[in-house]
Order: sequence, then structure tokens, then C-alpha cells
Amino acid sequence: MIVARGLEKIYTSGGRPLPVLRGIDLEIADREIAAVVGPSGSGKTTLIGLLAGLDVPTSGSVRIDGTEIFDLGEDGRARFRARNVGFVFQSFHLLPALTALDNVRVPLELLGEGGAAGEERARALLERVGLGERTDHYPSQLSGGEQQRVAVARAFVSRPRILFADEPTGNLDRVTGERIVQLLEELNREAETTLILVTHDMELAGRARRTIRLADGSLAP
Repeated sequence: MIVARGLEKIYTSGGRPLPVLRGIDLEIADREIAAVVGPSGSGKTTLIGLLAGLDVPTSGSVRIDGTEIFDLGEDGRARFRARNVGFVFQSFHLLPALTALDNVRVPLELLGEGGAAGEERARALLERVGLGERTDHYPSQLSGGEQQRVAVARAFVSRPRILFADEPTGNLDRVTGERIVQLLEELNREAETTLILVTHDMELAGRARRTIRLADGSLAP
């Protein structure tokens, strides 16, 4: 599903180059569940940003299901992500002026699928994550765990081939985080997506089928 070759990312700090990723070669299979782990500053978030086409590497390539994503241009990558990629972030990234239902519908609106069928799909997913009675609530009216469940529903609503979850339990207590992980696992099985988790939680990483370790911007044994 994902093939990365020679991925490097170098920023400039104080006029000097700051390497963040160094020559990453990586393959992730279709429907695989992989956890990306490593200490802070090891390049985890930078790596998934490149794998998803959110950022552009200094050098190297990423192929998703046979498509070289950095050959597409910025607009082409945005369209490709809209149809193929879902995201769950640590800080939820819900739009505060939209209800839970409308937040879940955002990806469908971007795809031109925001009509009655799209609304029905969004409502069904909110029901699936236990928020069927909170569809008209705004993010400020929801707990952290409820906001993350809205974010999970939003990530799955467009039926993505790949889901990236960046520290999805980082802002949650352990009990709520466990519920979110179970929900991700259940929806992932049902949707048959490829799931890539970034986490500091080694217990969570242990539930993945594969662990990808980063250290100083390089793959570690």
C-alpha cells in the first residue's frame, strides 16, 4: 500500500541544516496495522506527514497504491488525500463553529458527497461511536473523549484506504484512551483500512501487528 524510498527531510535552523529524517526506506502492506514509535524529536510526526503527502521531502519518494504522490503537485495531493486518506490527531482538530454532525460531514463536502446520503452516513457513524444523541452538540459542549470519537467518525466517513492516527490517546485519560483504541481497532477491521499509529505508549504500540522504530531520524532495529 505504501512504499517510501530514500525519504529525507532537512530543515534550516539558525542558518544551518537540521536533518529530521535520514534516508528512510519503508514498506507498509495493505490492511496492515503499524505503530511508529521513538523518543520525542525522532521524526515520527514528520514521517507520517510525508507518507500522507502533507509535507514534501527534501529528497526521496512515496508511492501509495502505485501512485507517486509527489508527482501530483499540491492540489493533486489534496485531492488524492481526500479520497484515500483519513486522519485522527491528538488535539482533535474539530471546527468549533460546527456541530458534531457537520464536523463529520466535512470530508464528504470536500468530495461533493454532502447530500442526504452523506448525512445519513455521518449520522450512522456517530451512532456507531456512541454519539447518536449528541449530533447537534458543538465541540465546546463535548468532553475530550467525545471530541476524539467525533474525530474518529470523521476520519472513517469517507471510507479511506489508509488511516493515520498521531498520538490519538495523548490528551485522554487511560480509560477513555482505551475506549478510543478499541473503537479504532473495530472500525479498522470493518473498513479494512491500513492503519498507521504514532504513539509514545508502548502498550498501544504492542497491539499493532508491526512496530516501526525511529531514532535520530533513522529506522532503528
